[in-house]
Amino acid sequence: MAEAERIIGTPDIPDAEGTDEGGSTAADAAVNAGRGKRKVLVLLSVAVVAYLLDLATKMIVVAKLEHQPPIDIVGDWLQFRAIRNAGAAFGIGEAFTVIFTIIASGVIVVIIRLARKLYSLPWAIALGLLLGGALGNLTDRLFRAPGAFEGAVVDFIAPKNFAVFNLADSAIVCGGILIVILSFKGLDPDGTVHKD
Repeated sequence: MAEAERIIGTPDIPDAEGTDEGGSTAADAAVNAGRGKRKVLVLLSVAVVAYLLDLATKMIVVAKLEHQPPIDIVGDWLQFRAIRNAGAAFGIGEAFTVIFTIIASGVIVVIIRLARKLYSLPWAIALGLLLGGALGNLTDRLFRAPGAFEGAVVDFIAPKNFAVFNLADSAIVCGGILIVILSFKGLDPDGTVHKD
C-alpha cells in the first residue's frame, strides 16, 4: 500500500498561515482541497452507480433467468444466460474463491486510502469503476451460496465464443483500461502530467 500511495502522491499543500517556498498561499491550499473533495465525490458516485446497477441486474437474473433457457439478445452472438462463477472475472481460477475475496477486499481498501490524494477527474472515474465492480463481486462472494468468502458470483452476459461475465466485471475491466490509458498519457492521479 505504501508503494501505491507513493505513486499517487499529492502536491505539497502549504501551511494555512501564508505562502510556501513556491509562492502558494493558504487560499491555493483551500482550492486544492475543494477540488480533491469533488474528485472523491465523483469517485464515490461512479462507484455507487456501478455497484447498484450490478446488484440490480444480478437480482433480476436470479429471480427471472436462473434455471431458465438462455435469452438470445443478438441472435446467437449475444445471450443472457445465468451461471454461478466461483472463480475470478470471466470464470478464471474457480479453486481460489477465498483468495479472490481477499484480493477484492485489498483493492477496495487501497482505493479508499488513495482517494484522499486524488485530484484528477479521469482517475476518479477509473477508480470509481474499479471500486464499484470490486464491491459488486465482493457482495456475491460474501452473501451468496455456498457461504461467506466462498460465494459464487452471478454472471449472465454471454457473448458467443467468450466467457460469461457481469456488469461488475465490465466496470473493473473498463476502469483498468482507463488507468492504462491515463498512465500512457502521463496523467497522474494527483492531476499532474509527467513526461518520461
